Amino acid sequence: MENDMRVHDYVIIMAGGIGSRFWPMSRTTLPKQFHDILGMGKTMIQMTYQRFVDFVPQENVLIVTHERYADLVKEQLPGIRDTEILLEPVGRNTGPCVAYAAFKIRQRDPEACILVVGSDYLIHNAANFLKDAALGLEQVRQQSIIMTLGIRPTRPDTGYGYIQYIEQERPESHFKVKMFTEKPDLEMAKTFLSSGDFLWNSGMFIFSVNTIIDGFAAHMPDMYEIFSAIASELDTLEEQQAVRGAYEKCRNESIDLGIMEKADNVYVIPSSFDWSDVGTWGSVYEQMDQDYVGNAVVGDVMAFDAANNLVQISDPKKLVVLHG
Repeated sequence: MENDMRVHDYVIIMAGGIGSRFWPMSRTTLPKQFHDILGMGKTMIQMTYQRFVDFVPQENVLIVTHERYADLVKEQLPGIRDTEILLEPVGRNTGPCVAYAAFKIRQRDPEACILVVGSDYLIHNAANFLKDAALGLEQVRQQSIIMTLGIRPTRPDTGYGYIQYIEQERPESHFKVKMFTEKPDLEMAKTFLSSGDFLWNSGMFIFSVNTIIDGFAAHMPDMYEIFSAIASELDTLEEQQAVRGAYEKCRNESIDLGIMEKADNVYVIPSSFDWSDVGTWGSVYEQMDQDYVGNAVVGDVMAFDAANNLVQISDPKKLVVLHG
């Protein structure tokens, strides 16, 4: 099997967010990654996890989440072991999340290469996605670079960050990143789209464990020091107490701002798959099937004189009637 060949490849699934933009369905006690938000019969985290268990060895798929969600993860991912769940005592953005996972993985496997993804991405063309991920893992195994997966933009979207890459005379599978740009206004997004050398930032990154730890040392030295100090306690009975102390010292900072925008060894693979981070109710509506008047529903719904609505019913025993 292919995953037997990938003994040094790991996947980090970041699943600690509270999905505040999906209130009232997504709440602190049950955030969006634990919901079947698209009515597909599986929750977001279940779909994400399933995508990787045949890609790398199952024990190499690690979930990073908040302590309060430990039982939810075990309930929704039967068979996952405690050693595959990394528990954060408090949310501190993606910087500490990636640092914790990287230092822990290096304790297990100094030859590791890592793919970092969110728990709530919707990906069509899964085979193409895994092909791009495999290409990225192969490249970072051979050279000390950080790879990101960029999404070819289909519209001037103001909800995504963008990546500008340096075009080469000879087409390659991956390109050197020129710069990362935060979410632009509409006019700027239109300019990005027409220029042809901008991609959406998917927030998915690939690197060897040593390259990313070197990145922390160079660009986020405080975080490097914090996790270096507890490295020997990771994968021991003292891990959780050590992590709690480490997080108390960590700043709230993303990996994008802390490393990606500063490092000069970042490359991007323009994707060959369809992707959405399902970040708003509007993006959920776009991904769902709609009837002839534009209603998208999950559950038992009857609509009269009602159009262009999104209705999500989590209780299968309830009937909802829309009128007007």
